[in-house]
Amino acid sequence: MLKKILLSLLAVAVIFEEWLWDILTAIGQWLSQLLHLEKFDLWLLNAKPNTALLAFLIPLAIVTPFNILAVFLLSHGAIIQGILLEVVVKLVGTLLIARVFRLTKTALLTFDWFSSLYHSITGLLHWAHELIHQTAIYRLSVEIKKAVKIKIAYWLHGIVEK
Repeated sequence: MLKKILLSLLAVAVIFEEWLWDILTAIGQWLSQLLHLEKFDLWLLNAKPNTALLAFLIPLAIVTPFNILAVFLLSHGAIIQGILLEVVVKLVGTLLIARVFRLTKTALLTFDWFSSLYHSITGLLHWAHELIHQTAIYRLSVEIKKAVKIKIAYWLHGIVEK
């Protein structure tokens, strides 16, 4: 029984991570196009390893003070403000870090320590995904995700045509 509950919780976490990753990737791409960052993206894509590492650390340096502020707010009784700040910081931080990582991954993986850390984390994620892909909650979420994507595409198509 406990195993089933833990697997369900893991499934929900993995489902949320997959949905969030898809959404943030699309938003990152849209922002890049909106802000005309194609040249910057190309520069990051071709960055040398040390430059790529610096570029990867910059979003971390930007969001970390806000994480600390969120913890400060939480510890001083501003629960709602602390939670809201942390949620926003996690979303923005994930968007920035994922975008930079996607562009600098090849260069970053030339560092042995980074490659080892990356492969350890992706190994754990692969293991978690394998475990939950057989659960009913995961299969249901995949069907819901497909239906939502179809509805959004239909809705967006209607907006574009007007």
